[in-house]
Amino acid sequence: MGYGFYPGQVAVQHSCTEPVYGKGGDTMAQDDSNKIGVVAATLMVAGNMMGSGVFMLPANLAAIGSIALLGWLITCVGAIALALTFAKLAAINPAAGGPYAYTRQAFGDYMGYQTNLIYWLANVIGNVGLAVAGIGYLTHFFPALKNPLVFALAQIFVIWLFTYANMLGPKLVGRVQSITTLLALMPILGMALLGWFWFSKETFLSGWNVTGESDVRAISATLNFTLWAFIGVESASVSAGVVKNPRRNVPIATVGGVILAAVSYVLSSSVIMGMIPAKTLAVSAAPFADAARLALGNTAANIVALCAALGCLGSLAGWTLLVGQSAKAAADDGLFQNVFSRVNAKGVPSSGLAIVAALMTLQVLATMSPTASQQFGKLASIAVIMTLLPYIYSCISIKVLGYRELPPNQYALYTLIGLVGAIYSLTALLGSDGEQTRWSLIFVIATIVFYSAAITRKREIEEKHIHPGGISPRWVRYATLAITLVVLAATFWLSVGQHEHLNLRRRATLPGLLKEQLTIEKTIPPLPVSDGTSH
Repeated sequence: MGYGFYPGQVAVQHSCTEPVYGKGGDTMAQDDSNKIGVVAATLMVAGNMMGSGVFMLPANLAAIGSIALLGWLITCVGAIALALTFAKLAAINPAAGGPYAYTRQAFGDYMGYQTNLIYWLANVIGNVGLAVAGIGYLTHFFPALKNPLVFALAQIFVIWLFTYANMLGPKLVGRVQSITTLLALMPILGMALLGWFWFSKETFLSGWNVTGESDVRAISATLNFTLWAFIGVESASVSAGVVKNPRRNVPIATVGGVILAAVSYVLSSSVIMGMIPAKTLAVSAAPFADAARLALGNTAANIVALCAALGCLGSLAGWTLLVGQSAKAAADDGLFQNVFSRVNAKGVPSSGLAIVAALMTLQVLATMSPTASQQFGKLASIAVIMTLLPYIYSCISIKVLGYRELPPNQYALYTLIGLVGAIYSLTALLGSDGEQTRWSLIFVIATIVFYSAAITRKREIEEKHIHPGGISPRWVRYATLAITLVVLAATFWLSVGQHEHLNLRRRATLPGLLKEQLTIEKTIPPLPVSDGTSH
């Protein structure tokens, strides 16, 4: 794509196959040794979709009844249509950026810019929810996390930890998420396969439709929950730039991840609805843990809670990868600030990731109060709603990008599949809260104003022959590690260091006099503080 020269550095070549050299000759190539394979990509797709939501789905659906099984089947049709659409788009052109890349190629720079801005902002806001949920599961094991400040610091720690992990390369992130997704799948698939030993047909049928409405209305209500369960289907296509042989592996990972998630959703939800009565299940705060406790006792319930926490936090690592890759793809095209295009020696846009982590940290600190947290929850919901637009754009773009690229019969088939995926996404949009959908629309319209800045940047690149990209300074990675360690130390200090009367273990026995002095200091009550009045 050309060469760009910056003060103090050698030529920077933007290519996915040849090495890129920066200052001091550091290789910045994104060669196959730093990329993830088809298994890791598949688990990333499944893990990003399931996140933390899968562990609460049985409780949410119990308020409707086990008729939700029919809603799942309808949803799976739409989800598979989305998967097949993204898979074919990746086979036609495995460009990094996923929905952004497809939309820009099909409909032009403005639509591409809008897609990237929506997707990037939705992830910056929405990813904080993964940190909240993951740390929330851990409060059962670490009661100190119930302190609001400790809870906030723990969130900030995992945000920066996974940002640093991403800076070390996508291969490491792929391994981390593969492990956490497999751990999350253990209780899900375990329940889906073994829970039938405790399944009661009477319990399942007695809660078939508890809404008091018709079956059609009940199924429609189910879709409001199940349609959202497949958000993240685009994960492999967005990260195509860090996947080995993307033309082959991205389609496999996309379809495989959706099928894995769909089987997990349908079987686990159904079996739990046959184990726990609908009224009890509807008010459960941890349905998988409750089902495990019913079958195997408290220890099994604790294992499920731990797996849920790890699975949720692992998905945060995957979503962090996506937000960096989407922004980089747009920045490479001159439609986003150049800082998001600069990469480190691993080919990772570390400067852009650090900016995202800083913004997420500000969100955590700004939402420590209950009122602010409630307001942020509304913003996060609006952000999730907006992610449906890139899906709709991508589904329609296959009609444009597939023209003359696919055989006539295949072109007609995938145009129809894309239409089904678009209707699926529109249905989820129509089922959303009206006020939140209105604010989403207002933001989408406002992107035309923000696009003016992108036009200026694009003209500057063309007129001055600037090549986007460059080297991300090494200190960004070191600063990220330092922030991670400082926040971890602060978390431990506030959760452990403030506790008194602990039975401390020492390397050597203290001298008797010093030991007595420390004991006296612990037992002497503090002096009363004078309020300035005389008695």
